[in-house]
Amino acid sequence: MYADIVQRPEYRDAKAGTALDLMPGLLAREETRRIEARIDGASLAPQQALLISNNPYASPDGLTGGDCRPRLDTGELGVLGIRVEDAAHAADLAVRGSQSTGLTVTTAHQVEVTSDAPEISVAVDGESLRLPPPVTCSLRAAALRILLPRDRPTDTAPVPPVTVRRLIDLALNRTTRAPRGRHRA
Repeated sequence: MYADIVQRPEYRDAKAGTALDLMPGLLAREETRRIEARIDGASLAPQQALLISNNPYASPDGLTGGDCRPRLDTGELGVLGIRVEDAAHAADLAVRGSQSTGLTVTTAHQVEVTSDAPEISVAVDGESLRLPPPVTCSLRAAALRILLPRDRPTDTAPVPPVTVRRLIDLALNRTTRAPRGRHRA
């Protein structure tokens, strides 16, 4: 489903809105194939949509905006599956969100997506691709090295904690003296 969504021209300007507008129609299509997957070797009931992310999202309800993955170094894949059987299941998903029985949320070390089709539509980093199954997703620990220059700026000091006094000073546009080694508000 995501592979179909990212191909739409309007997706670039309004990702969440486009996904939410198109999802009901894509889920209800007669020709929508169910996705079969094995999560760490265990079979997952066939899904209509499957999102496998580098590290889990903090909340499936938060997928529609912002940075929803608090960490990118957990060593786990985030897995989110959508399975809608009929209009009642679709309504349950729309109303109950992450509490719906039509939503599978889990983590894994490896996910293998299979199909009897010669190719399956996938989206990788917002690009739509067609790949031959099985498609295996896994993480490699420490696979990416980041090199930083020796003369890079040092980390900035942490922001002082929010206190009632600091809030009052900020509201009255008064400069307060921050604790030693910290920035002023």
